[in-house]
Amino acid sequence: MGHKIYDAVALGEYLIDFVPDGVSVSGEPLLERNPGGAPVNVLAALAKLGNKTAFIGKVGQDPFGEYLRDVLIRQGIADEGLVLSRDAHTTMAFVHLDERGERSFHFARQPGADALLTEDEVRPELTSGTRLFHFGSISLTSEPSRQATLHAVEAARQAGAIISYDPNWRPSLWETEELGLVWMKSGLEQANIVKVSDEELALLTGLPDAGTLDIAAGAEELVLRYGLDVLLVTRGAAGTYYRTTRYAGEVAANRVVPVDTTGAGDAFMGAFLHCVLGSETKAADWSEEELHRTVAFANAGGALATTRKGAIHSLGTLEEIEELLRGRR
Repeated sequence: MGHKIYDAVALGEYLIDFVPDGVSVSGEPLLERNPGGAPVNVLAALAKLGNKTAFIGKVGQDPFGEYLRDVLIRQGIADEGLVLSRDAHTTMAFVHLDERGERSFHFARQPGADALLTEDEVRPELTSGTRLFHFGSISLTSEPSRQATLHAVEAARQAGAIISYDPNWRPSLWETEELGLVWMKSGLEQANIVKVSDEELALLTGLPDAGTLDIAAGAEELVLRYGLDVLLVTRGAAGTYYRTTRYAGEVAANRVVPVDTTGAGDAFMGAFLHCVLGSETKAADWSEEELHRTVAFANAGGALATTRKGAIHSLGTLEEIEELLRGRR
């Protein structure tokens, strides 16, 4: 594999999340500007846990884009792969929260700068110089970012990187559900480690998501069909189901009072990948005890992120995650 400059590199969407933050004196909703985008959230979680990271993506040459570059630098994420676009504005997502803190999104992205990343803008020293490469499905929603993503994943894989993937289902970003499924499944073919929600598992397998038996069957199907090292099925307050070719199990969620679930899955993924990077053994060869311990650590990372607003700003430190694991929060 040779010397690797980075522990983790991620490619994908980087955008502004506008998150509800009370009401104005005239009674109108206030929105707080936050950095967003699942791949960057994962990198921020990894960086906060001490890993050396870099990002590949595109933002607008506008005040929002400059702000997002500053956020990368403040989070300790290398910005050499960030491209500024003169042809489109930075993508924006307006986050709506229900009474339980569950979120939904409205995107201003027709097009957004993130979707205009091209293959020749992907710096080869980033794809070849990382131990782990992470991507999601949002950058597969349209061209040219789709081809840029597939090119980068293949280059990283050929260079020996572990490939992790989050097939993040955002129906409003796809022309049709059928097309979305085709490209989301294409990512599964490249990956070693995959995280899905129970809803996404049902979508990818066609199985109902009514209970644990369906999750077990769906997880087994994906692991065996795509040759995955690890599949993680996050279920919110119901905990996480994990599956490898050798083991399957569940880890209960931590008890916290959620405020905003935005970025919780990314915090979970970052914590899990931190353990992957810290292990001398491939995740596919872990014992059941190590799998269980790692998922418990990731659950705590995800749970902590729900107790504060925003995505990057809500990420926990190693000390906070370990404190929650000990049951002292």
